[in-house]
Amino acid sequence: MPAQILIVEDEPKIASLLSDYLAHGGYQTRICGTGEDALDVLRRDPPDVVLLDLMLPGIDGLDVCKQLRTFSDVPVIMITARADEVDRLLGLELGADDYICKPFSPREVVARVRALLRRIQTLKENGRADTGGLLLDENRFEASWQGRAVSLTVVEFALLKTLADHPGHIRSRQQLIDRIYTDNRVVSDRTVDSHIKKLRRKLADAFPEVEFIHSIYGAGYRFEASPAETAD
Repeated sequence: MPAQILIVEDEPKIASLLSDYLAHGGYQTRICGTGEDALDVLRRDPPDVVLLDLMLPGIDGLDVCKQLRTFSDVPVIMITARADEVDRLLGLELGADDYICKPFSPREVVARVRALLRRIQTLKENGRADTGGLLLDENRFEASWQGRAVSLTVVEFALLKTLADHPGHIRSRQQLIDRIYTDNRVVSDRTVDSHIKKLRRKLADAFPEVEFIHSIYGAGYRFEASPAETAD
């Protein structure tokens, strides 16, 4: 069955263009022109991937993403006309898996969708992995510790698994970029840091007694389960 792509875009010409290219790429599409409509569809009939415009009437894309992450981990590619890196990083912190800046090539959008779906399939094919007590479920994109579980986005899960596959080893930001983004795009260190920040926050909220991801100044990140530091 073809993957279902939800296009959330209030400009009809852009929405139609994206839909045509995605359909030509073998995907089924649905278009929503407002954030309210998108959230309704996402609750009733979640797609495989969401293409989410940042500038929407009413509820904007950032708010849609924020609300979506309270009930779903469906992959989100954010589309933005804002060139400011802060806006893009904010979208990633709110749970977007990727972003594309306008003006864009429709072929690039299709390629990003395809790469994201391929990443999901690869993770699911790997099944379940136990990394020193932290159980990673690739089918659900969940991390479990002592009977408790937390849901992650595709990128967060891939980052955690990349680090957890080699406990105690330092992984540079570039190594993480190469593993997560396989289409050779240019990705800044700040993008990786933003994803890691959100991932660490989720893990800390779910498992406050243990710290899994450690920052190594000037080098990158290391996975190692250790007691979390507590404030005096």
